[in-house]
Amino acid sequence: MENKVKIERGEDGTYGAYIENNNLPYGIIGEGKTAKEAIQDFLNSYDQMKQYYRKKEKKFIESEFEFVYDVASFLNYYSKVLTLAGLERITGINQGQLSHYLTGHRKPGKKTVEKIEQNLHRFADELKEVEFM
Repeated sequence: MENKVKIERGEDGTYGAYIENNNLPYGIIGEGKTAKEAIQDFLNSYDQMKQYYRKKEKKFIESEFEFVYDVASFLNYYSKVLTLAGLERITGINQGQLSHYLTGHRKPGKKTVEKIEQNLHRFADELKEVEFM
């Protein structure tokens, strides 16, 4: 069974991870100062829930997770790999604006989110076609 886990930046600047449409008989969440910490806390909570079910001798339903990010969480999670300057070239969105999204000072509109997502997918597709000798 696979579940989507939404990663979001909260108004207090921390990050949360939760199952968007939970169809499991248990609930798990994760929290952290960064998106990466929230994901790790979420996975730790999952392992703890698994151990709890074993201890109570209850059947545990396994799940795999697909992590889905809001823009602030995505920018935070990949900040060590993708610079704002690089993202500006990929997405066409000014790095100053991207910085506002990263810090939570502004939230992108739906069209902006779609533009970022489409351009990142296009970039990923272009990378798949690259051949090195």
